[in-house]
Amino acid sequence: MTAAPSLKMRSSGCRRFEPGPPASLPASLMDPRPGGRAIGAALLGCLLFVAALTFDTVSLYVPGVALVILAVVAALWVALVASGAKVQRAAGPHTVEEEQPYPVRIELKRGALAPVSGELSDPLLNEPIALGGRAADRVRIDVRFARRGWRTIEPGRFVITDPLRICSRELAVSTSGTHVLVLPRVDPLVAAPGGGGAKGSGLGIDGGGRALSRGRVDGSVAELDVDGLRPYREGAPASRIHWPAVARGGDMVERRLTAESDSAPLVVLDASRPPSDDALDAAVRAAASVCLHLARRGGCACLVPGDRRPTYVARDLAAWPALHARLALVVACATRTRLSSARHAGAVIWVSARLDPPRELARAALGGVWAIRPVDESSAARPVFTVAGCEAVRVRGAVGLRGGVAA
Repeated sequence: MTAAPSLKMRSSGCRRFEPGPPASLPASLMDPRPGGRAIGAALLGCLLFVAALTFDTVSLYVPGVALVILAVVAALWVALVASGAKVQRAAGPHTVEEEQPYPVRIELKRGALAPVSGELSDPLLNEPIALGGRAADRVRIDVRFARRGWRTIEPGRFVITDPLRICSRELAVSTSGTHVLVLPRVDPLVAAPGGGGAKGSGLGIDGGGRALSRGRVDGSVAELDVDGLRPYREGAPASRIHWPAVARGGDMVERRLTAESDSAPLVVLDASRPPSDDALDAAVRAAASVCLHLARRGGCACLVPGDRRPTYVARDLAAWPALHARLALVVACATRTRLSSARHAGAVIWVSARLDPPRELARAALGGVWAIRPVDESSAARPVFTVAGCEAVRVRGAVGLRGGVAA
């Protein structure tokens, strides 16, 4: 419990979010009519009053009048408390990675005429909790999403009752940012036991510890076309500086030439006919992990199902957030991702939820060719590293990942 200047705060801890209806309210608050009990008490009081008049029984006047007064007071109390009261839920950022805490704040704004107390029922809570009165006015919830993709957080409800719970009124919880994009988790690349390579050489698939991101061909002859602009790197030749952009913005920028992206390692994600949703999610996590690993060590390109051209991610990771969001929305499809008929200048890493890579994969690149797939115990191929529940095997003439992997 931590104190705030004018509000109390309580943390409900972390929980995994599973879409579903709001947490159920206690049975005492489940009357389908907000004022059902108050109306019943008033009617009972009226019946006692009529009985007292009919049978000339003085002893029935007191409970009859008391029930009517009690119902009226309870209804007025709830109406007074609910006047000006508001419950707001402030969501966190628009994106969050799988299994990472996503902060949600639920705050009770008191009415001007009377203190507010009641019970909050929300899809993010395991059970209804008390708000207001002697309880907290603000609740902090850390939610963890287990699956990638768009998630919708349904609104909750706040039920105000009188002290005797005769009358109740439900307030809708106003919310902002109910849609959250859950990004695929990025896992470390872990060297497989006995996966080849010299000891301590990082991920030395060929025994020499050379990197997959080093699987580039000399592109000096092909560096003719401009593929885009990027911030100026110290030591780059002056001929690469894009002076018109410098004159417009004042910041030093340089040309990025086509050979830099064409010779970079290419990660190809295949989402065709996965055996299960979990297998596809594992493949997407593996693709995201390998892309980020390679981008930090010199840059790479990634071809996502549905895209005609790969997305290049440079060392500065400027294009990574957009690619990460694109990977979060990958869905299963019926056809394989098509490889270009022209051989890629660098290495190609094929990532799929299926065990069978396409036949043309071995001829897809001038550099090394890899296949990242679900773990196959029956395969004779020895994996070199594992990532996100998948294993990487060599298809043809491969080299290792620069920078190594976690041991």
